[in-house]
Amino acid sequence: MEGNTLIIIGLGVIVIVLAIAVFALFQKRQTAGLRGRFGSEYDRTVRETGSRARAEADLKQREKRVERLNIRQLNSEDAARFKDAWARVQTRFVDDPKGAVTEADQLLGDVMVKRGYPVGDFEQRAADISVEHPRVVEHYRAGHEIALRHAKGQATTEDLRQAMIHYRTLFTDLVGEQETPSVVLRKDV
Repeated sequence: MEGNTLIIIGLGVIVIVLAIAVFALFQKRQTAGLRGRFGSEYDRTVRETGSRARAEADLKQREKRVERLNIRQLNSEDAARFKDAWARVQTRFVDDPKGAVTEADQLLGDVMVKRGYPVGDFEQRAADISVEHPRVVEHYRAGHEIALRHAKGQATTEDLRQAMIHYRTLFTDLVGEQETPSVVLRKDV
């Protein structure tokens, strides 16, 4: 009887060790999948939440939220209209950098609304955008930060130029085109 007890205990230990190994493997694959999908947004979320587990829960929650939204591609007419508007904003930058950045921010909001993104709170918008556009959301955050500094009168013309470049990166991703700017944002403006 004592031998059978030891075998049962040994088998129990093996089952527990295997369960822990399977769980660890699952966690590792989940982390790799989220890191691969979200890129630098994964790392930013880990830093912001202070924990890999909380960051991963946040990113999975974002995915679920965005799945419930009616996100759609732009039809060709809307895409053309927005591209024309973007070209006008870029052209305006030469004479009015401050106004162009404000207008670019508004245009991005219009594109997001048309695509089906809710546009209330900036952080929620950025989180929603990060699900389908993880490689460019950092540009959105950087451009927005400059726009906030601009609103306080703390942004230089070079800062505003950088904001436009960040916004253009997101804009081209949202309208589904390769980045081929119609107007070069001159550094000497």
